[in-house]
Amino acid sequence: MSNLMKYIRYILLLAAFAASTVLYGQGFVMPENTVSWKVSAEPVNDSTYKVVFTGKIADGWHTYGIGSDLYPTSVEFGEPSGFRLSGGLKELSASTDYDGTKVFFNTIVIGQEIIRTTPEPFDVKGELTWMSCTDTQCASPEYKTFSVSIEAAQDSGIAISASDNSTPTEKKGFNWGLIIEAILWGFAALLTPCVFPMVPMTISFFMKGSSTPAAGRFKAIMYGVFIVLLYTVPISLIILITWLAGGDAVTADIFNWLATHWLPNIIFFIVFMIFAASFFGAFEIVLPSSIVNKSDRKADKGGLVGVFFMALTLVLVSFSCTGPIVGTVLIKSTEGEFWSPMITMLAFSIAFALPFTILALFPSLLKNLPKSGGWLNSVKVVLGFIEVALGFKFLSVADQTYHWGLLDREVYLAIWIVVFTLLGFYLLGKIRFANDEKVEHLSVKRLALAIAVFSFVVYMIPGMFGAPLKALSGYLPPITTQDFVIGQGGTSTVNAAASTDVAQGSKSEKYGLHLPLGLSGYFDLEEGLAAAKEAGKPVFVDITGHGCVNCREMESRVWSDPQVLEILQNDYIIVALYTDDKQKLDRSEWVTTENGDVLKDLGRVNSYIARTRFGVNAQPNYVLLSPDGEMLAPVRGYDLSIPGFVEFLESGLKK
Repeated sequence: MSNLMKYIRYILLLAAFAASTVLYGQGFVMPENTVSWKVSAEPVNDSTYKVVFTGKIADGWHTYGIGSDLYPTSVEFGEPSGFRLSGGLKELSASTDYDGTKVFFNTIVIGQEIIRTTPEPFDVKGELTWMSCTDTQCASPEYKTFSVSIEAAQDSGIAISASDNSTPTEKKGFNWGLIIEAILWGFAALLTPCVFPMVPMTISFFMKGSSTPAAGRFKAIMYGVFIVLLYTVPISLIILITWLAGGDAVTADIFNWLATHWLPNIIFFIVFMIFAASFFGAFEIVLPSSIVNKSDRKADKGGLVGVFFMALTLVLVSFSCTGPIVGTVLIKSTEGEFWSPMITMLAFSIAFALPFTILALFPSLLKNLPKSGGWLNSVKVVLGFIEVALGFKFLSVADQTYHWGLLDREVYLAIWIVVFTLLGFYLLGKIRFANDEKVEHLSVKRLALAIAVFSFVVYMIPGMFGAPLKALSGYLPPITTQDFVIGQGGTSTVNAAASTDVAQGSKSEKYGLHLPLGLSGYFDLEEGLAAAKEAGKPVFVDITGHGCVNCREMESRVWSDPQVLEILQNDYIIVALYTDDKQKLDRSEWVTTENGDVLKDLGRVNSYIARTRFGVNAQPNYVLLSPDGEMLAPVRGYDLSIPGFVEFLESGLKK
């Protein structure tokens, strides 16, 4: 019956259209245009614009929407130049049901989103087509060409930040855990043998070299400010210069190179091992005496110039102890975020400078400080053990991104277990180094530290047999590299579970990558979308990296939740985009950017996709897509809230 009524309606409309030609010949006055159109472009974000077509419909007339069965309103865009279409044409105003057909009276508004692909200005051109009717007749189809200009981008880099339907990216909070860690490292640096002995010396300098106590306090405050600036300004200038040279993309690429390329990671590993050997007493690392002495001589000058060089002297002299700490803070913060390295270094330097400033303001507190002695060397040795453990993280990153297979999970764990076991014996006084004093008796503090260290060792041991060790998930290689897992046999069992649904001979199988927790999925976005269309499921895109600490923590602490894992297994097609993988692609898979750069390895291609399609430069980030590639929810970043992640996944399923 519904089809019959539809055919009858078509016949009546055609009859009305034929009758209109007779009325025109009998003097019926037609409006010049049944719809008067206004075309404009509205920015959605830095790189996405919405082209809006607003039509004012003549009195007594109605027109049809973009999905009409009879004569839909349509837009045909000219050859894109400087942009690409994002999603399809959408109706932005409410329609009216008119005899079973959705029509528009008075006003029709439709929109099309586009994504800028060049920083240069460009024009969006095309043609509108529509048809309007009254109760008794229809006008002939009408046409209107249009052209709307898009101004030049505000910066030279193309900061593309929208997906195919331009759903806004969820604003991510700053990683406060990283800030707290930087602050703790700043305070810990004070206890190193390079820094602690300088406390009374520097405080005495300010009190003796000032005419009044107030002047001494002012210089002490400026001393702390200069220390902060000496640590923060250089890294800020480096980031700013790279950003000005090429925008966010270049800055992110540099950070990504530092964090994932084998060369800097091997260099960092060697440097950490050298510093550890120095902490153990093998040799002393110092900057050239000429540099330190020159700075020290200038510190003798009065005024703020002398204060500045006193701060510079401290920074230079303490380099052998703070260098590895600064490196750790910076590397952990360079995962693509523009502000992270600057803010974390600011937090470290404030914590490092704060004790000097407080002691200069209240010099009586110096009496309560412990005297320098053998305990300082013990602190240095403890830091040496920690340096060894942290150094292997850099080697692990290079191993994962280049698939060397040197540091499987159990090998990495074995090294950590041995290192911290030796640290425990050192705290008990069973191991001594060249500069150590003999431990005559065990203090309560050393005993407490030894208990904590051995407890940590006991915690790690089950990891050798496949225990998840969630507290360390961010630092360990993925469990898919484990050779033996109790109850699962060898690696082949784990990896087979991670490759169940990947077609043989596909790109995803060829890459040899694996998802965590026995999940199956793809490592190529287009393959994942094709699988989603076939299965009728949405797509969960995991923007991740081998060297991403927060990614491993999310997988271990959030993905492993039974409710989250069930949704990922049953309701989504998973696509993991590793942005730091160094595998070389076949020539047919190379990607040429709008700037003419040719991307030849998997990580750079995935990073480009994440940046241009989803507007993110960092890991982890999670995107929910329909099988057609349209975003279903705002992008979600690092957030350990399990209920929040479940709500995020369910929001995509509802849409």
